[in-house]
Amino acid sequence: MNDLNGVSVFVEAADAGGFSAAAERLNLSRSAVGKTVAKLEQRLGVRLFHRTTRTQSLTEEGLLFYENCLRALSEIRAGEALLESGKREIQGRLRLSMPVHFGRLCVMPLLSELLGQHPRLEFDLNFSDRNVDLVEDGFDLAIRTGPLRGDPDLMARKIADQRMTVCASPAYIAANGEPKTIDDLLAHQAILYRRSGQPLAWTFPVKSGQTRTVTPPARLRLDDLTSIADAAADGFGIAWLPCWLVNERIACGSLVRVLSEAPALSYGTYVVWPKTQYMPSKLRLLIDTLAARLPAMME
Repeated sequence: MNDLNGVSVFVEAADAGGFSAAAERLNLSRSAVGKTVAKLEQRLGVRLFHRTTRTQSLTEEGLLFYENCLRALSEIRAGEALLESGKREIQGRLRLSMPVHFGRLCVMPLLSELLGQHPRLEFDLNFSDRNVDLVEDGFDLAIRTGPLRGDPDLMARKIADQRMTVCASPAYIAANGEPKTIDDLLAHQAILYRRSGQPLAWTFPVKSGQTRTVTPPARLRLDDLTSIADAAADGFGIAWLPCWLVNERIACGSLVRVLSEAPALSYGTYVVWPKTQYMPSKLRLLIDTLAARLPAMME
């Protein structure tokens, strides 16, 4: 068993491109990974990695051994997956990354339900608006919105659409009038979302599958969606926000939809995970639950 542990740590280090990244994935110290690989090298009588103070790369012998280990581990994991599929109890840890506000308001309630239903299931959650590197950072799954860039190492499934809406407070509309067209927005004060230092333009579908973007004038530019909704409710301007974030405010009357006749932009929402031939039942349960339940929470 110790020999197999050494092999799995070696493969993880090769996949991750170094001992530090492998240590993060395996929840071990860097020195523990290094010592495990060193013991494996001593047992085999070959050097598997070229080492510098900062990086590690496979030797020719290491590459040959890695390719054979992959085939062996694939067979072991296939057997584990077959056994796991027959278990009634979902168990184990999943590492997830998701956008901050969307994760808190839409995803977290579903995860809480799953934890209640499966006492041996664990989640390690990362709330971040940046796109993490699933393979490098050791995540099992990430939730992303908008067009996906092709990545041969990842698999993806669309689970919902995120619809945008333009809204303002009744007080703002009473004082400034209501915009009726996209062009009218340029005569109003907006509250803009700032991402990576730049304000995000508002996008609207138009005929023939095209889109039109506008950036209304703004006195407020914020990098927090909830703060934008708060500022809009306080009458500081018009906001362009996801429906799931403002539905409750619209229902209670602190915000109203404007430009309702203009087509609303919808972003695809996806789950992405590292490509694997055998999906663990805990990961399949999570993906199926998100696909079944998220659309209703985002209307």
